[in-house]
Amino acid sequence: MHIPDAFMPLPQAAVYWLLAIIFIALALKWARKELNEDKIPLVAVLAAGIFAIQAFNLPVGMGTSGHLVGGALAAIVLGSPYAAVFILTIVLIIQGVIFGDGGITTMGANIINMGVIGGFVGYYSFQGLKSVTKNVYISAGIAAWLACFIAALACAIEMAIAGTFPLIAGMTAMGIYHAAIGVIEGIITAVAIYLIHNVRPDLLSFDTKSGTEAPA
Repeated sequence: MHIPDAFMPLPQAAVYWLLAIIFIALALKWARKELNEDKIPLVAVLAAGIFAIQAFNLPVGMGTSGHLVGGALAAIVLGSPYAAVFILTIVLIIQGVIFGDGGITTMGANIINMGVIGGFVGYYSFQGLKSVTKNVYISAGIAAWLACFIAALACAIEMAIAGTFPLIAGMTAMGIYHAAIGVIEGIITAVAIYLIHNVRPDLLSFDTKSGTEAPA
């Protein structure tokens, strides 16, 4: 899921960087408005946790690998897809600059895939599912699965546009692996929300019993 520099032409990478910068600016606006003394430690914990779960990579083939994403978890817990963009951007910068996990030129694409797509799909899927299932844990688990799976397909499409590998082969490989990995991500997301609810329910952006937005 972490696209290396050599996997994408610079003009294509520049387009994703421009899109990423727009979302990063919106995420910074969210952070200035929403982050307070209670949420800052939670953001740090989520960032550290997402960094850790992304460290476990499984080879997919064609030079790519699969791993958990964490975008849905950040968006659901903090109540905004921009929270995922904010946290994933921090994580991806550290991974790319310090550990060489993912390219610098392609970091915009990685932010779009894991932060933007992962965050928006995860958050809005959760919002829709909880009104149907009436269960925030099931809804969070399914939303996290969707966020992981769709982000992986987006990555495969980008690689096909870049000419790195064929579209069908890439989507099949990335899709199958992340469909399985997404199950693990769904479980981790649901369990994490359950644990946060038991320890600090006031930190969640919603009421776990009713599924409604928590009072500010």
